[in-house]
Amino acid sequence: MNIVSSTPLLEEARQKGYGVVAINCDTLEMIQAVIEAADECEAPVIVQTTASAIKYLGMNYIVSAIKTAMGQVKVPVALHLDHGQDHQLILECIRAGYSSVMIDASMYEFDENVRRTKAVAQVARAMNINVEAELGKVGGVEDDIVVDEADSVLADPDECAKFVELTDITSLAPAIGTAHGIYKAEPNIDFARIEQIASKVKVPLVLHGGSGIPEHQLKKCVALGMSKINVGTEIKHTYANTMKQYIGENPKVDDARKYLSEARTALKNLVKEKMELVGSVGRVR
Repeated sequence: MNIVSSTPLLEEARQKGYGVVAINCDTLEMIQAVIEAADECEAPVIVQTTASAIKYLGMNYIVSAIKTAMGQVKVPVALHLDHGQDHQLILECIRAGYSSVMIDASMYEFDENVRRTKAVAQVARAMNINVEAELGKVGGVEDDIVVDEADSVLADPDECAKFVELTDITSLAPAIGTAHGIYKAEPNIDFARIEQIASKVKVPLVLHGGSGIPEHQLKKCVALGMSKINVGTEIKHTYANTMKQYIGENPKVDDARKYLSEARTALKNLVKEKMELVGSVGRVR
């Protein structure tokens, strides 16, 4: 099976009322864990990388790793560029084999966001590449992008409808009260806003800041129309903390395969939990 566009995965998820998890990966072991979890859960999945992950791993290494994994599993896997801000990088990802890209121009005024987003959509849509864009400003830290809580802005439902119409994107990430990073308290998610946006926008909606959202809130987000659920910080913490614990308990270990295997297993279990929460388990048979 080849790397697939996330567009049909998300459209089916929205139609049937479940979510597809999109997991940020920084290492080969992370990619392995995510795809193994999807295969064992018979669930669609999106592997996503940021610009800094691409710089670390190498774009062609990432694509090759996904293609290799696809030869061993029966579930659909999409490969997504998360928070792409550089137009040239987005084009390079498309040429390399990414099946989904995010153009994040949310830091600009509405008209400029539309202009930059439309320029990407015109190229990507012709190649059946999913195009995600953000409206409003999601707070917190994602990769090298920092948005102070005071600067976060919730998306306006009418603007969301206008934005999708003007840009021709295939998925929309509206700011609805979540934040990148780990929450210090229960997030103040605007569920009424999600419902309003979902009623006005026909493309699948994307939930950014999915790490650590309480189970009841996450399920409600999916039920109201959030089809793609991004999880990044929680993934990194689980991966790193598992290695730290293993090395702490085994200070003489010098075989990287041992602590990396522990981290991979812990990560796989976490991804499976997320798939269960968003209702994607058993959707691929």
